[in-house]
Amino acid sequence: MERHIQWDQETEWLRTELSGNGAFLNVRTPDGGFNLMTIGWGQVGIVWSRPAFTVYVRPNRYTFEFLQSANGFTVSVPRHGELADALMLCGTRSGRDMDKVAESGLHLADAQAIDTPVIAECGLHYECSILARVQLDPSDMASEDALQTFETKNPHQIVLGEIVAAYVSQPSA
Repeated sequence: MERHIQWDQETEWLRTELSGNGAFLNVRTPDGGFNLMTIGWGQVGIVWSRPAFTVYVRPNRYTFEFLQSANGFTVSVPRHGELADALMLCGTRSGRDMDKVAESGLHLADAQAIDTPVIAECGLHYECSILARVQLDPSDMASEDALQTFETKNPHQIVLGEIVAAYVSQPSA
């Protein structure tokens, strides 16, 4: 059972989990498969008068290559204190070497508005249609503090996704 929410209704849940073990970013691969990774950074807000979810992915990540051709992505957020082992696996292992969904014991569930599934075990879901991709460069950094923590050899790409569906799902009985 799912309850549709406004894009900004569960931002505290999202903030708490991104500050903790993270959330799952899922993207479709050109061959019709999927690649899952853990994210610890993300934002929701308004971009170009649209609700948007912003994710940051480094070019050396396997997910990066799929985001270049994908039309959308999903972000699935676990309930507090759940799925720590799966998040660790998806954040430290590459989909180049393994099927992270199978290895982690997670299950995919159909999304409601896009063709990239969500993670069934999670409770909060965002479905996003990609609006823009912007590659960061060290010269973009205006703050010395930010530059010191910025990985200059492998700068992130910022991917903006319009939130086309947001909902909370109940745990399976």
